[in-house]
Amino acid sequence: MKNSATLYKRYRFPSDIIQYAVWLYHRFNLSHRDIEDLLVEKGIVVTHESIRLWCNKFGSVYARKLKNQHQGYGDTFFLDEVFVKIQGER
Repeated sequence: MKNSATLYKRYRFPSDIIQYAVWLYHRFNLSHRDIEDLLVEKGIVVTHESIRLWCNKFGSVYARKLKNQHQGYGDTFFLDEVFVKIQGER
């Protein structure tokens, strides 16, 4: 992966803000407008369209990282028994 300085070169906002917005989108499945509102609460004014463009450009990298970090659900599964009655017979 490219280093952070070259990856976000020529963008108006610092790389930390871009990374945070894209991470929010992929980690919590928020809409672009929700992320815009969250950033405004922190004093960062950015449009939902910019967030959409960032997510399209940098999203695959974040999605891959999150998927690789996910450990799964373990090696034990519990199945419940299900009984179905059809015409009164089990």
